[in-house]
Amino acid sequence: MAIPRDFINELIARTDIVELIDRKVPLKKAGKNYSACCPFHNEKSPSFTVSQDKQFYHCFGCGAHGNAIDFVMEYDRLEFVDAIEDLAGQLGLDVPREQGTGKRHDNGLSRDLYQLMDEANLYYQSQLRQHTDKQKVIDYLEFRGLSAEVIAHFGIGFAPDGWDGLLGRYRQNQEAQDKLLTAGMLISNDSGKRYDRFRDRLMFPIRDRRGRVVGFGGRVLGDGTPKYLNSPETPIFHKGNELYGLYEVRQRHKDPQKILIVEGYMDVVALAQFGVDYAVASLGTSTTAEQFQLLLRNAKEVVCCYDGDRAGKEAAWRALETALPLLKPGDQVSFMFLPEGEDPDSMVRQTGKAAFEAMTDQAQALPTFLFDTLASKYGTDKGTLAKQAIALIEKIQDSVLQNLLLENLAHKLGMNGADDLKKKMGFRVKPANPLNAAGLKGRGTPLRLAIALLVQHPQLGVALPPQPALSHIQMPGIEVLTLLLDMTREQALNSAQLLEQFRDHKHLGTLKKLAQWDHQVADENLLEKFKQTLIWLNNQYIEQRYQELSLKQTHTKEEKRQLLKLISIMKGLA
Repeated sequence: MAIPRDFINELIARTDIVELIDRKVPLKKAGKNYSACCPFHNEKSPSFTVSQDKQFYHCFGCGAHGNAIDFVMEYDRLEFVDAIEDLAGQLGLDVPREQGTGKRHDNGLSRDLYQLMDEANLYYQSQLRQHTDKQKVIDYLEFRGLSAEVIAHFGIGFAPDGWDGLLGRYRQNQEAQDKLLTAGMLISNDSGKRYDRFRDRLMFPIRDRRGRVVGFGGRVLGDGTPKYLNSPETPIFHKGNELYGLYEVRQRHKDPQKILIVEGYMDVVALAQFGVDYAVASLGTSTTAEQFQLLLRNAKEVVCCYDGDRAGKEAAWRALETALPLLKPGDQVSFMFLPEGEDPDSMVRQTGKAAFEAMTDQAQALPTFLFDTLASKYGTDKGTLAKQAIALIEKIQDSVLQNLLLENLAHKLGMNGADDLKKKMGFRVKPANPLNAAGLKGRGTPLRLAIALLVQHPQLGVALPPQPALSHIQMPGIEVLTLLLDMTREQALNSAQLLEQFRDHKHLGTLKKLAQWDHQVADENLLEKFKQTLIWLNNQYIEQRYQELSLKQTHTKEEKRQLLKLISIMKGLA
């Protein structure tokens, strides 16, 4: 269910980006705009500007750019929907949802589930302090060497043995029981009887990026099975989208340089106990694309920690395949393998923090792991090795990393560099962005100027007559201008709202650059200059249509009429 576009526009319109950013990054007035040192990279002199007129920010140092939603996403490391909910909460608004029918969806269920999960978390924590069986849990925690501070930091609790510990708190509330069932905290058997899912287990609350409890992991205290029991998929918990401990890492580190991803809850907690407080766990699944995106948005380097046995190497390879298409310039992913029979929990206890972190520093870089694995798999079969490597390298979006891997592969195959390899192996180069490849490249093209003026001053398009000729021009990027004209013709938008319409569009990056491009057109000449660009583009259509018709050997009556009209227009343009 999507969030209605009208609501997003309203949210951006009601959020003053200057006030929003100033609460977190103090701003100073600088002419028409506001400035500060950029919160997204280290700098000594301010290059971060915020425009109140356009309602977006831009850093001339690192290129960070966007509207209020983008700022919340980047500064607070939230996903799009979470950022929307955060901004809406600041304004006291409920976020609506819409289905295919266009009807808005009541989001009350999710709010109730979050509240019940928080209540369950408080209940489990209270049982750790008050239950008659608490001593065996305290003894276990002491045996694992966990301090009161670490227990509190992760909100660890205790689910007592028995069928209705949590259920009993809601015995008279049927509606709450139904929602606890939906949240995965209760189970209903074939006869309809309900009972607690978690019993006699150490409880690890799983928090989302906003700190809300969305699920639990329960570890058995004795020799029972399963050793770990996790919450099922629910309306608020999708384990492939969450990482245990990420919220806690963000509480300790505003801008973590490195995040270590491990397998288990206890691994995360034990590492934190020994001062390695930047680990997260993938909730018992292979690391998903969504989890990798989360990791790469939150840290400059991701270290994947696995057992050194065959299963660990296979899991690491799956992680590599998942990560490759997601890597952006500057991202670092490496792979750390522990001695067989060891896990991060046991390893850090044996070696201590310094030695363990030395192991993370020696983790295999992605290129090394990739080629070492292929070499061990295919040995002297260079042809198969090359094909398998090429298939993986083609998936990479980061051209710098891609060329690095190609050079490495060329060296291993005895070829003369990446260019020779591409030619001989038929390496597919991704097509360039048509907006940059042609129509908008360079400073002075009328199409580039028209789009820049419209993005920076959307009011130029309000009530503008339709321009049907533009859709027939054979010019890369013209479709973006026609789309912008359609968007701005019927409604008054500011630049931030307009760019938001392109959030998932392939040309968003180019539009963001044009949003802060210095077109050197004075304010009093904006409308005149914009109309001149449209006239020039319409004339391009006239010339293209004339060339198309004049080259034809025979013409229909309508084409003859058009050709005569075009000849007349062309004479007028001469």
